[in-house]
Amino acid sequence: MTIVGIESSALVASVAIIDEERLIAEYTVNNQKTHSQTLLPMLDEIMKALGLAPDSIDAIAVSRGPGSFTGLRIGAATAKGLGLALDKPIVEVPTLAALAWNLFGTGDSLVCPIMDARRAEVYSGVYCFDDNCGEGDGQTAGFRTIIGEQAGPLAGLIDELNKLGRKVIFLGDAVPVYRELIAGNMKVPYSFAPEHLSRQRAGSVAVLGLKLFREGRVTAARDHVPVYLRVSQAERERNA
Repeated sequence: MTIVGIESSALVASVAIIDEERLIAEYTVNNQKTHSQTLLPMLDEIMKALGLAPDSIDAIAVSRGPGSFTGLRIGAATAKGLGLALDKPIVEVPTLAALAWNLFGTGDSLVCPIMDARRAEVYSGVYCFDDNCGEGDGQTAGFRTIIGEQAGPLAGLIDELNKLGRKVIFLGDAVPVYRELIAGNMKVPYSFAPEHLSRQRAGSVAVLGLKLFREGRVTAARDHVPVYLRVSQAERERNA
């Protein structure tokens, strides 16, 4: 089982290939948002390095959002193009869940990815990798969603985390932006993920995508659309 992972929801551009949950290649750049120019060449390079033929791919896992509107559209177009050309299904992987997956194995600590959504808001969710985490929805085996993906001010999320009463690990590109707010308002133990685990990566998208694929949670390439959680700036200005 060979899965390609694609991540382009924010500044990070990343592609990966896994083979039966073994990460065999990953190419990640966290510098400039030029995903339309980089994703396909990055994927082509690692496939050539591995000697993989395009028809050996079983599915394409793509970070479905939330995140940058432009980044998500580029990732969706890349995944749909590959899926249609190769006649392969798409696995739509929630961006925040994949980001949380970077910290798999953190016990009963809550994992809280936060992405900078601008306009004093964050995209966020709360997840856990332990059956003792309390109530939550099963995202997939061994992974619980405590608070589903949402967009809004971080202050409200911090209030919810304090009520849950468990240690929290924060990660994501909004951490540097809101570190002082977190420090001044968290009443439960918390920490921040190390930098090498705190950003999106296609390896996590691919691994979580494989699990979702095995659960039959796939989409035809022609039907894939990103999940934005809120309207774009252009739409807000038009409505105003």
